Amino acid sequence: MSGGGSSPYRRHRNDVESAGGFEDYDESASDPFDIVSTKSASVDRLRRWRQAALVLNASRRFRYTLDLKKAEEKKEIVAKIRTHAQVIRAAYLFQAAAAQTNGAEKALSSPIPTGDYSISPDQLASMTRDHDSSALQNFGGVNGLSEKLKTNPDKGIHDDESNLLERKNVFGSNTYPRKKGRSFWRFVLDACRDTTLIILMVAAAASLALGIKTEGIQEGWYDGGSIAMAVIIVIVVTAVSDYKQSLQFQNLNEEKQNIHLEVVRGGRRVEISIFDIVVGDVIPLKIGDQVPADGILISGHSLAIDESSMTGESKIVHKDQKAPFLMSGCKVADGYGTMLVTSVGINTEWGLLMASISEDNGEETPLQVRLNGVATFIGIVGLVVAIAVLIILLARYFTGHSKNPDESVQFTAGKTSLGDAVDGAIKIFTVAVTIVVVAVPEGLPLAVTLTLAYSMRKMMADKALVRRLSACETMGSATTICSDKTGTLTLNLMTVVETYICGKKIDPPNNKSEIPSTLVSLLIEAIAQNTTGSVFLPEGGGNVEVSGSPTEKAILQWGVNLGMDFDVVRSESTIVHAFPFNSEKKRGGVAVKTPASEVHIHWKGAAEIVLAACTSYMDTSGNLVPLDNDKVEYFKKAIETMAVGSLRCVAIAYRPFKWENFPTSDEELEHWQMPEDDLVLLAIIGLKDPCRPNVKDAVQLCIKAGVKVRMVTGDNLQTARAIALECGILESNADAKEPNLIEGKTFRGYSEEQRLQVADKISVMGRSSPNDKLLLVQALRKNGHVVAVTGDGTNDAPALHEADIGLAMGIQGTEVAKESSDIIILDDNFASVVKVVRWGRSVYANIQKFIQFQLTVNVAALVINVVAAVSSGDVPLNAVQLLWVNLIMDTLGALALATEPPTDHLMDRTPVGRREPLITNIMWRNLLIQAMYQVTVLLVLNFDGKRILNLEHETKENALKKKNTLIFNAFVFCQIFNEFNARKPDEFNVFQGVTKNRLFIGIISFTVILQVIIIMFLGKFTTTVRLSWQLWLVSIVIGLISWPLAVVGKLIPVSERPFSKYFTSIYKSCKPSQRRNRGSSRGNGDDT
Repeated sequence: MSGGGSSPYRRHRNDVESAGGFEDYDESASDPFDIVSTKSASVDRLRRWRQAALVLNASRRFRYTLDLKKAEEKKEIVAKIRTHAQVIRAAYLFQAAAAQTNGAEKALSSPIPTGDYSISPDQLASMTRDHDSSALQNFGGVNGLSEKLKTNPDKGIHDDESNLLERKNVFGSNTYPRKKGRSFWRFVLDACRDTTLIILMVAAAASLALGIKTEGIQEGWYDGGSIAMAVIIVIVVTAVSDYKQSLQFQNLNEEKQNIHLEVVRGGRRVEISIFDIVVGDVIPLKIGDQVPADGILISGHSLAIDESSMTGESKIVHKDQKAPFLMSGCKVADGYGTMLVTSVGINTEWGLLMASISEDNGEETPLQVRLNGVATFIGIVGLVVAIAVLIILLARYFTGHSKNPDESVQFTAGKTSLGDAVDGAIKIFTVAVTIVVVAVPEGLPLAVTLTLAYSMRKMMADKALVRRLSACETMGSATTICSDKTGTLTLNLMTVVETYICGKKIDPPNNKSEIPSTLVSLLIEAIAQNTTGSVFLPEGGGNVEVSGSPTEKAILQWGVNLGMDFDVVRSESTIVHAFPFNSEKKRGGVAVKTPASEVHIHWKGAAEIVLAACTSYMDTSGNLVPLDNDKVEYFKKAIETMAVGSLRCVAIAYRPFKWENFPTSDEELEHWQMPEDDLVLLAIIGLKDPCRPNVKDAVQLCIKAGVKVRMVTGDNLQTARAIALECGILESNADAKEPNLIEGKTFRGYSEEQRLQVADKISVMGRSSPNDKLLLVQALRKNGHVVAVTGDGTNDAPALHEADIGLAMGIQGTEVAKESSDIIILDDNFASVVKVVRWGRSVYANIQKFIQFQLTVNVAALVINVVAAVSSGDVPLNAVQLLWVNLIMDTLGALALATEPPTDHLMDRTPVGRREPLITNIMWRNLLIQAMYQVTVLLVLNFDGKRILNLEHETKENALKKKNTLIFNAFVFCQIFNEFNARKPDEFNVFQGVTKNRLFIGIISFTVILQVIIIMFLGKFTTTVRLSWQLWLVSIVIGLISWPLAVVGKLIPVSERPFSKYFTSIYKSCKPSQRRNRGSSRGNGDDT
């Protein structure tokens, strides 16, 4: 039964993704249209399906696919620009070396005053492009350059509009010239390139010339002119639809490039768009960030830059005062620091590179490729039918079997003039070509792009930015989501709620009276120096502004509550070495030189890991007390208690280090390992990050939809367990045991075979490293799952890339993570991930609705015209009428059905298998019932319409025109009513939610109004006559019957097994018998 649990989108047992073995992408697959993932498809594979497709208009069909030729050109341009930059640097180094040999010093080019600045954009661009250290020294180093640029290395520029505007006028804005989008007329030209439309225009021109010659200009232009006008209307409507679609993609592309980042202005960290950066800005950098402009390093610790995007070499370059130049477009691979912006936009190599290459070469999706296969198959059938019709009609015409409405023979050898004969042949040829137009569903593959463009625009409102088109539809096939905890399942609003200091619990956490002053000062030093966040106190007073990651902000706020003056503490001591936080080691540290020439090494990280490195703690008197087993157990119990209460546990520890033992040279410092043992425990803190209010409902919705949610987090296993129970990922405490609940290192320690066995059972993985997440993704994919993964860190990039759908976090995600992802979740909310699943399923469902609608029209139009042509030598639907039907079916049908918003019903189904038949058994049933009904009714009218409609008393010509007009009108109304049926292929109520889709209502109304205008006023062009109200009623009733017919049809049960499998099994059953026959004949031969 189709009304309840069954679905046209249901998964079949033999589907690759439903169960069973994982089938890797097969390069040698025999079907060129069978590409499961275009994410990793080779160029040869992509070229194969293009060559195999039957295409009438290549420029339109392949507009939103990867332009293979442009992709190659882009690689060559990038290589040339990189080579050019390297040659310039090499030449500069050669000159510098020669100058040193000659004892000469490079003369600094005289400054060209620009505005109120004593340095020009060209000088700045030349210095950073050539990595010219001597020029930097001549400018007075970072401080001298800051003075020339009227900025402060610590506080940045003044954040007022006039200052920013002046800097943009003098040094340029951080944008680059973009290639203009295609104009509307380019889309008109593309629409004109359709092979069949070109043929029709040529035929129309010939018909026009012959008509005017034989009948005069007043009457003779109708036949040819009407076809020409119909073709022009098709071209204009197609161009308008395509142009609007391109504007949507253009807006989305601009949104993708609009990176938001923090800059320091007036001493305060503010978030701005990358396009608003100006020369003189001071920008903090951390792991995973993109360098947003060319600049000079002000200060940094262990800063390493991946310059492969500019140099093409996968080489990490360390940056310090000796090598301070930073290039726009590169990524921060490790460490952190601050930079001074010296060049922006087109004055940077990255700007030149981006201006030289086209931004988006398009990308095909697996569904698009499959639909090209469907369109090719249907097109070949249509082409064969059209050729058959052409041959039959020409044969009947030239043998004298074709007659006019008055029963006179159309062609008599030796009597009919050449002009009349050619005109008759052109009309027949035009009908055949128009059948090809209707038969080849050129709009079918383009409907994917249309629904994706619509979905992507709407998904932006649902806080999801799609970076790869294919991810939008693949999300509908997702069987599991591996989600982070912090910020995705939780609110990412952390606060310190529990603290253990001096060997006991401090309540409230900022109660200084119970903590010795020595310990308070050490804690404040640790909090202020071992952080990538910052604290800003407005000069005029007001609330303290804390910035950084949620964890950093919570700890900094706790430090402020303890009496920390951030700027004073940071100025009193100096960071001499840093070990940035590492998701593998789960901790980060700094070595700080104090005014007393002592070194304090501060560590901060996962509580149990830092605790394991501690050997003592400080008591209430400020004395060091050794950590005995009892105290270690006390702290472990405290950590466990906090974790069970869903708190994130962080420990802060330090150790003193003698300045005499500290490395003296930069080289020694580079290889020096900060001591990680014999630490003094200062504090263990518990941070509360509450679950998002709607997350439990979102998880339950996923479970109902057949999508398993797994939590993969770096947090303590007990914290993960508590949050998982709160979110509904674990249903009860009974589920909270191995292998449902597993630690990263345990999973990592398994063999590959064991990982494959355990992966399906895992619901929560705690204390996981990014590599553990990658191993889990690989195991799940090998087990046949379609995996979606969320990630925010740089180290998550491999897992995001490996997954079928990588989902990066928009707020906490690094630029590296975002670039490796397919979709960016703008609000970091798990509920938004679930909305993406709904949209993914909606894409697939909308395409299937459109296929069902279009194939019904295809089958009905072809059968009606073929049967009529073979039997009577005349076709009831002429060229102009068929072009109008094609417009309803192709462009307008796609707009109406491919833009249906998703419904909750979509989440009542299991995920869509990526190799499931596009045309399911339910769809075959629906379209065959409707097509058979339309064909039967309209053929009965064609052959016996005069009697049924009581037209026998009228002249033959008038009766024929009325009958054919009624057939055309009834056929169009059948499509209009059937468009409603196509909205809900497996539901009885086809009107549910119809009022919410204004575009659908608008297109239906537009079609009806235009049909009335065609019949009532444009009879000369369409070869129709005005119908009486009784015949209008007959037309509408014929169309209306399709509604109850659809309801009755949905009561007919269909097999679970796809129809195509029956043909395959019959074919396979025939093959063994053939082999046996051949084998027995060989045996007989041998005996003789």
